[in-house]
Amino acid sequence: MRDLVGTGRLRAGDPVPPIRELAAGLGVHRNTVAAAYRMLVAAGVAETRGRHGTVISALPRLEGETSATTGLVDLSSGNPDPALLPDVTTVLPRLGYRMQMYGSQAVEPRLAQWARTAWTPQIEVPFEVSVTHGAVDAVERLLVAHLTRGDLVAMEDPCFYASEGTLRLNGFRAAPVPVDAEGMAPGVLRAAVSAGARAVLLTPRVHNPTGVSLSAERAREIRSVLADHPHVLVIEDDHFSAISRNPYHRATPPQTQRWALVRSVAKFLGPDLRVAAVASDVDTAERLGTRLRPGATWVSRLLQQLVVELLESDETAATFDHARRSYAERVDLLRRELADAGVDTPFPTDGFNVWVPTPEGPAGTVAALRDAGWSVRDGSAFRTAASTAPPGIRVTAARLTPARAGEFARHLGEIRESAATTKS
Repeated sequence: MRDLVGTGRLRAGDPVPPIRELAAGLGVHRNTVAAAYRMLVAAGVAETRGRHGTVISALPRLEGETSATTGLVDLSSGNPDPALLPDVTTVLPRLGYRMQMYGSQAVEPRLAQWARTAWTPQIEVPFEVSVTHGAVDAVERLLVAHLTRGDLVAMEDPCFYASEGTLRLNGFRAAPVPVDAEGMAPGVLRAAVSAGARAVLLTPRVHNPTGVSLSAERAREIRSVLADHPHVLVIEDDHFSAISRNPYHRATPPQTQRWALVRSVAKFLGPDLRVAAVASDVDTAERLGTRLRPGATWVSRLLQQLVVELLESDETAATFDHARRSYAERVDLLRRELADAGVDTPFPTDGFNVWVPTPEGPAGTVAALRDAGWSVRDGSAFRTAASTAPPGIRVTAARLTPARAGEFARHLGEIRESAATTKS
């Protein structure tokens, strides 16, 4: 069957023969064919569709951030404001970089030391430092290092679109856990891990798309849940760490045997700096290390040196403070303008994205806003197949001016009012 797929004689969506039919044709027992089909499903070559039988799998279509259509005001791309990023060119001349060769250390010692100094007060257990090509790369490597196809992963609902794509691409199953104003719902999380979830993926601060950060009490409740399941892998994606207006509240209990805290730099140093520092237990660090050995896929030491030079700079610290205040002002202003226009935004937002529920459905709202000159993100991209989260849109306010915030709120309020009138 795999050879037939490889030569193109079987294509995505094509059905495989019924078990009895193929067993008779090959002269083997039907249990043999059934076992082979299970292996094909486990390998991701085929998928079962209940009464519709088994078909050849298609490569999943994964979501990504996209640029707005020319002529529209971009509130959809999820990018930071370039004016609030440090100037990388001023740092490059003082690096004193020397070309690294095969066999060099995979982790820049200065970056590892910076992470240990900065993070030790926040992590109550010993940890090792690894470096990956950004947060999405870290999450995928961590899941693949510890799980097998078919494993259940508890994750936020709505969730970051790239995390949902990572699960589908690698054959993991999502157990959606609703998010409220304080973070993941601990009761639903308990049910998920009790039902066999082997990993938990969560965002301690600035959850994308809602902007929610864990409260101290919610983090304590999550630790209490996970303490009863020390075998479960816990991944915290703290992607907004340097410029969040909220403190970090650790959701991983000390009993957890396999864990990772991922801190990337894209949101506050720039999306093209594909670097994430990862604190983890020793075994997890070793598993990551085997996949990032020098001579294979280690992260450029030039990038690592550039990142730590920026992180240790007083000028960058001032830039972070300015970015933190600016993003807070912009999202708070947008939420006030939306409230004045009769549009509810239920989450206490951090970062630069605002989640707007769309009871009338996101597609129509996105289209109507496009006609009015605005580009926003359809919230369907942030929902898994099993999602129970209400529909919504994500609005990126990173570069939103006060005048445009008021104008956008007015347009969205009018669209919402028109939809309500039409429905009634």
